[in-house]
Amino acid sequence: MPDSHVPDARERAGEVWRAMLALVHERHDRRKEVCEALDLSFVRIKALRRLAGEPMTMRELAGRLQTDAPYTTLVVDDLEKRGLVRREPHPSDRRAKLVTTTDLGRREAARAEAILTQPPPQMLALPPEELNELARLIAKLES
Repeated sequence: MPDSHVPDARERAGEVWRAMLALVHERHDRRKEVCEALDLSFVRIKALRRLAGEPMTMRELAGRLQTDAPYTTLVVDDLEKRGLVRREPHPSDRRAKLVTTTDLGRREAARAEAILTQPPPQMLALPPEELNELARLIAKLES
């Protein structure tokens, strides 16, 4: 009798999830490309992108990056040395400093964003109805 194993919904969902992860993180991972283009480690690029969105304290940045305070300080020190960020007095907390991006930092963050969000050629080749269906399914997963 042939094996008629039909995956249950949980098993099938796991297979699809692994395929999605592989697609994004293995086949079309742009982290190496962006690190080479900006000559920065990926955690520094993450910090720069977060700071380009809004200035924040070192503590806030450490929380967003999920790194400890000493490592976050090293990251910000390096970004500051490269002219990408600066520390400024916090407007309401004299003990804290705000880390903000410089004009160069905002340009580099935008460059990183462009690289990281560039869709792969296979996605660009999909017909509009398939892209619309994919967008619909993603929206359904987000809700």
